[in-house]
Amino acid sequence: MVIIRLTRKGTKNRPFFNIIATDSRSSRDGRFIERIGFYNPLASKKEKKFQILLNRFTYWKKIGAKTSLTVNRLIRYSNKKIF
Repeated sequence: MVIIRLTRKGTKNRPFFNIIATDSRSSRDGRFIERIGFYNPLASKKEKKFQILLNRFTYWKKIGAKTSLTVNRLIRYSNKKIF
């Protein structure tokens, strides 16, 4: 089963998260199928805080991918109309 979730990158006390499509059995920072966006919680006003490729997100949702609670929350707060 495919799941869309966050994987953590960045350094200590400076988190950066990629939004990925991956097999649900793989580890959080392990192998993934495709990177479809990012979330930077510490972004300045000049930088983007959240970005997702909507066409790839809808593709994965249409073929049955589940999303994590955090990804659902990020999409809802970003005011993106997906479904």
